[in-house]
Amino acid sequence: MKSEEKITLADGFPGKLAQPARRALVTAGIRTLAQLTRIREDEIRKLHGIGPKAIAQLALALAEADLSFAPDHREESA
Repeated sequence: MKSEEKITLADGFPGKLAQPARRALVTAGIRTLAQLTRIREDEIRKLHGIGPKAIAQLALALAEADLSFAPDHREESA
């Protein structure tokens, strides 16, 4: 078994999410789709291993679960 295969995430994450993105999420302590709702998209983008494709996959998975990244409070107060 490859070391990458040991990284398992809870159901809800895209099946085709690349291993670098999976490692980035696990390293950040994110193991469920619901945990992403507490983190702003711009913060997820800063993780090493998370690129535009991973963001798009995660955003789609969140939308399909009727969830979203945490809101950016700066936008709400504008």
